[in-house]
Amino acid sequence: MPVSAREAAHRAASDAELIAWVDEADQLLGSLPRAELRERGLIGRGSFVLLFNSAGALCVHQRTLSKAVYPGYWDVAAGGMLLAGESYAESARRELQEELGIAGVELREHGRFFFAHPDNRLWCGVFSVVCDAPLRLQPEEVLQAHFMPIASVLAESATQPYCPDSLLALKRYLAGA
Repeated sequence: MPVSAREAAHRAASDAELIAWVDEADQLLGSLPRAELRERGLIGRGSFVLLFNSAGALCVHQRTLSKAVYPGYWDVAAGGMLLAGESYAESARRELQEELGIAGVELREHGRFFFAHPDNRLWCGVFSVVCDAPLRLQPEEVLQAHFMPIASVLAESATQPYCPDSLLALKRYLAGA
């Protein structure tokens, strides 16, 4: 499936955003354009928001094909890289509103962890929220979304392409880490 002109323009703008650059101890080193951080294999900061409905089901969404990392994968969290000068909580609120259209909700923080894969190295802040408001998907980043029982998400993630960073955030949340 080809990437639309709108998605391509969104990716170009996203690649130019200044992202928080940190070391392996999550100490701030400065900021760099997203594309440079990724190309050089440097460490950034990311936020993940696990969105549950009041029945306890988790919102799972499919990323667009224009995403630089994990295009077309299923994602268990709204989230993204922290912009320069942004806190983990500020990023989480911004990403939840941008990707899924959810705003004005109280986030619960669940700690941080370091995620390291060859193409994706970041410090991750994990948050959760319970909300039954209707989703408003950002078409440049989200193809589709639906709520699933957690057991179904975990079973499906064994056979379908799921983002490994947010999946680890979910598993740490479930373990109470």
